Parts: sequence; C-alpha cells; structure tokens
Amino acid sequence: MIKTDIIIIGAGPTGLFAVFEAGLLKLKCHLIDALPQAGGQCAEIYPKKPIYDIPGFPEVLAGELVDNLMAQIAPFQPGFTLGERAETIEKLDDGSFVVTTNKGTAHSAPIVAIAGGLGSFEPRKPLLENLSDFEDKGIAYMIKEPEIYRNKKVVIAGGGDSALDWSIFLSDIASEVTLVHRRTEFRGALDSVEKVQQLKNQGKINLITPAEITGLKGDNHLEAVVISKAGDPAEEINLEVDNFIPLFGLSPKLGPIADWGLEIEKNAIKVNTFDYQTNIPGIFAIGDVNTYPGKLKLILCGFHEATLMCQSAYQIIHPNKRYVMKYTTVGGIHGFDGSVKEAPKAIVKRID
Repeated sequence: MIKTDIIIIGAGPTGLFAVFEAGLLKLKCHLIDALPQAGGQCAEIYPKKPIYDIPGFPEVLAGELVDNLMAQIAPFQPGFTLGERAETIEKLDDGSFVVTTNKGTAHSAPIVAIAGGLGSFEPRKPLLENLSDFEDKGIAYMIKEPEIYRNKKVVIAGGGDSALDWSIFLSDIASEVTLVHRRTEFRGALDSVEKVQQLKNQGKINLITPAEITGLKGDNHLEAVVISKAGDPAEEINLEVDNFIPLFGLSPKLGPIADWGLEIEKNAIKVNTFDYQTNIPGIFAIGDVNTYPGKLKLILCGFHEATLMCQSAYQIIHPNKRYVMKYTTVGGIHGFDGSVKEAPKAIVKRID
C-alpha cells in the first residue's frame, strides 16, 4: 500500500503544479497516470506545440513546460505510478481513501485530487470511406515531431486552436501548408486567426474556406486530397499532398471515474468553486476534468484551481492548524529531504 497526503489522479500540467502548491504546505503527493510518462497530453500528444498563455512565457513548447514543472516539483519528491489507470476508489471508516489501479497497485490518502484532463480520449476522425487505408501512411491525427513535415506539402483540416496553431507553426517548416475549414469563421483565439490571415497574405499559408476534404487518393501512401469548396458555382479541387492532418479535437471519456459516485455533467465532474471539491468530501477535481459556471479549459485556470484545492486539503488533513499564504521571495525551496533549491519559496504564517 502506497501512503501519501494527496493522491493526484492525472500527471498533466495541473496535476504537476498541484504537487508544487502542496509541497509549499509540506504535504506529500503521489500521482497516478495511465500514460507511461508524466506530462499528460502536453507530453504524449503535442510536446512540440507552442503555448502562448502561460504567465511569464511569451511562448513555450508543451514539452518544455512539462520539463519546467518537473524541475519545479523535484524538491518535494513526489511519487509516481505511471502506465496504470486509476480503476476504483474506496472510502474507509476513518475518512481516508484507497485508490486502486487496473494493475492492482493500491494507494491510500486522506485527500484525492482528480486532475485527469479530458480523461481517456481518441481523435475525432473525418467520415471518409478509405481513411484507414492511409493512417500512418500520410494521415496523422496529432503532431508529436514537427520535423517530419519539413519540406513537405501539408494539408490541415479544422477550425479550432490546434488547427490554427499548427498551421502557423508548420508554415516555417513545411514547403506548403493548406488550411481547410468548413466555415469562414474559426473557433480559435482571435490572435491566431489574425496570424493565419497575415500568413495567407504573405503567401505562406493557403486558406480554403468554406470547404471540406471529401476524398483521398494514393496507392501505398497518400498522394492527394479532394477538396469540395462551397460557392456559386461549387468547386472541386484535387490537391497533391504528402501529409493530411485532420484536427477536429478529441472525444473525451471519463472512464472508470464516471462510476465513482461523483456528480457528472456533460462528461465532466461538477465542483464547488470555493475549493473545487466534488460532491464527495475529500475528493477534488481540478483542470479540464471539472465543470462549473464560467469554466475555461485553460492550463492557467488549472493552476489556479490546484492552488485553492491545496489550501482546503491542508485544512482537512490538519483541522487544528491554519496556514495563510502571504507572498513569495527568492529564499529557496526546502525539500522534504532538507535540501534547498534556488527557486521561489512560499512565505506563510501558521496560526495554531
């Protein structure tokens, strides 16, 4: 049995930052994740994707953000159970919880924080008859290593942030980037939409809207896509390509978490915004996995939720003590082993 103060289910950015905030309060954490490495989607799906809304970083690659978070929490020596899915949860008579994975690894703690992101997921695929013939033969649903597209003709389909961001990023790598979207309006950030328009004007991105990919051509590898462009008259375009990347988002599923007695709304866990606690006292949900009025699925918001969650977790674990977070300075972080790391340290006042 692995015992700790807080069991964190999900080792993505929000889960990792929760370790830092808990560590400042001298609370020990252990993380469980079905993926074989920490970092969640940032490490597994798009490690080379640039992120623009992390405070203090005008731009940071998703993989670099994970590396920085791992360095930030290193002094607090969190435990990891990776490559195993949290399967069941049991509340004991003393109020603590036991979380057991699909491989039988049991974890015990008075607090559980679910930071499972979107849960288990699979990409949404376009409805094309011969789509499976070209999977991994010119078609991919996520970008892990942008360099494989260097000097290639790439078509991206989609209208959200991922489609916009990758079109912008690959415009400096691929020999030709074409962005196809079924509408003239995009769902992504306005800055990204404006940047795509600028790159179109500069001849670095071909923008085809409103249009859809309606056919795929090739023998052993994708050679061309058929684009049906709306208009009067409608137009059919046969475009030679090396790679086609449909970015239509992910279909999330909570998996076993959905059977834990938590209040669920639209495939997300409802929480109280005071501290992001669920309907089960002692179980919290932070990051993309939760829902509440005004919820924004941003890493930044997950960091905020993790911070408030840890404050309430401390009160549950130490009901007769109270720490009031004041400010940070550069005095260094004191790890659990007595080591001191040159990084910001929380200055707190204890009230007994």
